[in-house]
Amino acid sequence: MSLPPLLPVPDIHQRLQLIFPEGSPNRANCTWEIAAKTVFVMLYVGAVEGADIWIRPDQVTRMTDDQASKADEAARHAWTKESLKSSKGEIPGRWYAVNTRESIRDDTIRAGFLANGVVVERGGLPTTSPSPRYALKGDFAALFNPALKGTKLDSTIATWQGDNLNAGALARITMVRKGAVAGGDHIMVKYPSGETRRMAPGPSSVISKAVIEIFAPRFLEQPAVIFLSESRNKVVSRDDDLAKAIGLQIRAEKNLPDIVLADLGPKHPLLVFIEVVATDGPVTRERKQALTELAQNAGFPAEHVVFATAFLDRSDSAFKKAVDSLAWGAFVWFASEPEHLIHLHEGEASSVRTLTQWRS
Repeated sequence: MSLPPLLPVPDIHQRLQLIFPEGSPNRANCTWEIAAKTVFVMLYVGAVEGADIWIRPDQVTRMTDDQASKADEAARHAWTKESLKSSKGEIPGRWYAVNTRESIRDDTIRAGFLANGVVVERGGLPTTSPSPRYALKGDFAALFNPALKGTKLDSTIATWQGDNLNAGALARITMVRKGAVAGGDHIMVKYPSGETRRMAPGPSSVISKAVIEIFAPRFLEQPAVIFLSESRNKVVSRDDDLAKAIGLQIRAEKNLPDIVLADLGPKHPLLVFIEVVATDGPVTRERKQALTELAQNAGFPAEHVVFATAFLDRSDSAFKKAVDSLAWGAFVWFASEPEHLIHLHEGEASSVRTLTQWRS
């Protein structure tokens, strides 16, 4: 069987960014340079599904630039045999140190490629076996054909994504893209009541739109929007009549978050304060205390007040920057994964004795 054509490592690296765009699950593990070099070595030896050829992670560490430039099949077959032999000698110019093989196995292959279904693992091998066990899926390997260029490459990648990424992953990618390229004259937000409001374009508005149109009806029985602001315009919309009806005194300059929702379904309405974070401004302990006072002044006891911070995506730098300052007892929601909700449980560890209690 002929070996697959080779694409230079920089080109593989570039294609990985297109195949796994922002918002893709475990994207970092699939798109860093080690991932590109791992794909290159798999292609170099012909470790592609159906060929019954496999690699070990340490083969990636043994590759060198000089060897990678030898693209004829004889040189590739010879290196494949040599790279599987036990050797304690130094390899001049090797890509990675010997102990990097664990990172390649755990971080790139298992957490990245296997998790996304683009690598297959050889069956029947004991866990401790030193035999090679990993190969690229056939349709994934085909994406690195040097003959694919321009619009043909783009359409082939798009087709692969549609066939191989699940609906949740595709939705997450789409949402992150919207946040990254939000533009135009305005973003139209549709309230639960059917009314609409215009917001200035930008990632914060994309998240706010998702909060009102997706989060609110998903997690509230009878949602209503009391207050909505944006970075360029402190007040986009406010419903003073509704606020007064539930005892809330709205003063935009007094610590109000980006969005205030009310759930009018329960016997005692639920007040929901939401911070929208594209760069800064999560619900911190201090913000939670200030908003708690505002709610208490309106006659809302703590058990009828909810705090949440909305981000675009888990992989976004804004979340990574803010995670250590998020207030206990608050919720975290990601527009790219709208069906999930994180609760930062507050209380004594002894109050919950088992994981079963957490699940119930």
